[in-house]
Amino acid sequence: MNHLEHFFCSTSLWQRMTHRVLLPWVLSGARLGDHILEIGAGYGAATGQLLKLVPRVTSLEYDPRLLRRLEAKHQCAALTTVCGDAAALPFADQSFSSVVAILVLHHLKTRELQDRALAEVHRVLRPGGSFFAAEINDGWIHRAAHYKSTFTPVTPGSAFARLTNAGFSKVSVDFRSGGYRISARRAAAEIADEKLTAASATA
Repeated sequence: MNHLEHFFCSTSLWQRMTHRVLLPWVLSGARLGDHILEIGAGYGAATGQLLKLVPRVTSLEYDPRLLRRLEAKHQCAALTTVCGDAAALPFADQSFSSVVAILVLHHLKTRELQDRALAEVHRVLRPGGSFFAAEINDGWIHRAAHYKSTFTPVTPGSAFARLTNAGFSKVSVDFRSGGYRISARRAAAEIADEKLTAASATA
């Protein structure tokens, strides 16, 4: 992130916007389950609210400096903080009931890394678990705001195919001025498929 992004994302204004506007929209009608993975926690604008919604939150952040600030800000047993990369999640398969990524995907340097991150999210979700993301539209304003920063826009029209290729079902994209939200699910039917495969292997 550049200096402007660091400044804005650390403000109380962004935290209030995240709590009162962005998260309620992104998670509208969501069943989050008991353990959510927050990818790209940053300065923790969403973390405090997520802790109110689920019993356990694991927050992943690439920048160790931001992670230390996050740990100092939210000290509670329900929160686990991990330094890591969205494209190579350091978690076991089927670890989480839901995953959320707020303005994260466009910070990955290439389309290939984005697709790898989507596949990783699918891997760490339990069958029936959901993925929620918020992204911004491509445009000169957002490109200017990301001057000397990574900005790899995810086009809304590509979301269906890319999430389906990653293994997701029930993909939806909803728009709001300046951006859009994505929701997708790892199919619950995979439970039955996995049990059938295991039974066949032992027969």
